[in-house]
Amino acid sequence: MEDEKDMRSAPPRYRYKLLKIMTLTSLFLALFSALGVFGLEASSSSKFCASCHEMKPEYYTWKASTHSEVDCVNCHIQPGAENVAKDKAEGIGKILKKETNAYTAPIQMPKEIPNSACEECHDMSKRTVTSSGDLIIPHDKHLDKDIKCTQCHSGVAHGKIAERNVTFKSDYEKWDSSLGKTMMSEVKFTRPKMETCMECHEAREVSTECKTCHATGMYPKSHKEEDFKAAAHGQLAKRDVNKCNSCHQYMSDEIIKDMQNISPTQQFLTTGTIKNKSISAEDYAKENTFCKDCHTTRPASHVKGFVNLHGPLAEKNKATCLTCHDYQKTGFNKTKNVTCNSCHPASHADKNYKEGHPISLSANQKPVAMCYTCHYKPKCTSCHKE
Repeated sequence: MEDEKDMRSAPPRYRYKLLKIMTLTSLFLALFSALGVFGLEASSSSKFCASCHEMKPEYYTWKASTHSEVDCVNCHIQPGAENVAKDKAEGIGKILKKETNAYTAPIQMPKEIPNSACEECHDMSKRTVTSSGDLIIPHDKHLDKDIKCTQCHSGVAHGKIAERNVTFKSDYEKWDSSLGKTMMSEVKFTRPKMETCMECHEAREVSTECKTCHATGMYPKSHKEEDFKAAAHGQLAKRDVNKCNSCHQYMSDEIIKDMQNISPTQQFLTTGTIKNKSISAEDYAKENTFCKDCHTTRPASHVKGFVNLHGPLAEKNKATCLTCHDYQKTGFNKTKNVTCNSCHPASHADKNYKEGHPISLSANQKPVAMCYTCHYKPKCTSCHKE
């Protein structure tokens, strides 16, 4: 009987012990959960990203961007517990690479930001006009063609700093708020580029006319004046050729290299003093192939026999002549025109003058009747015999 009593009294003690274990386990789980939530929240903040030395360029450009109020995780981690857990697991691998110095630099995005991240804040179905009030951007049509937001807006948060080669390991110490603002101030790296629009439209056979994307047609009032082409545009170009270039650079078949200013990126990578290039309106007209249709057309004033008359006129106002002509063919002039060295023998000192000739010449080319359409025959025949 005593054995039976002992057997009956045992279960309550075991139940008490089990209850105690369960209580302690629950307390520990609650504590770990609290720490986990705190850790998850802390590691999801943008400041946590900045704590990594290698992320300083990305952090400071983000702080200077229009998206500075949007935490990094909102764009770089997809919603859902599974994606968050996956990112934290990958984060451990990133820490290991950092400690073993096995990561690559510049840091590159493993994959593009999905449209869904942008649509958390932006309603693409109603976004048709940009803040400038002039651009027509029907975002819904772009989405229908499966065009990703990042194809146009890839620099909005970081200014494409990896592409600009300013995020190498040797650069980290240079980064601060001031440099971040400087890098993000160059709008060609933060805003959609017109070249991107033009290339995409051409590839998809969509109209590239100004009115396709610009509500105003982008045709300035000054261009509507009757004397604009004949007289006014040259004077306007002399006053501010950069303003001309803001539109006409996209109409040239060749890049107008002398119009490229020194960018903050170049200043960042260069230790010495560098200056922006300058170009005159006359030289601009010779480099921009859009101008050649007019600038290589013989003016009405150049009547038959004008070659014999041009000397005094050139002496009176050389600048007028140099609007279309040049002293010699330098190789930078993209247009085909008659140069001073076409007629003046001293210019033959340039051994490569034949390369710039508008008509192909053989190695031993002799003067023929057609040459004197442009060249001054008495001057040429003083040396060259037919």
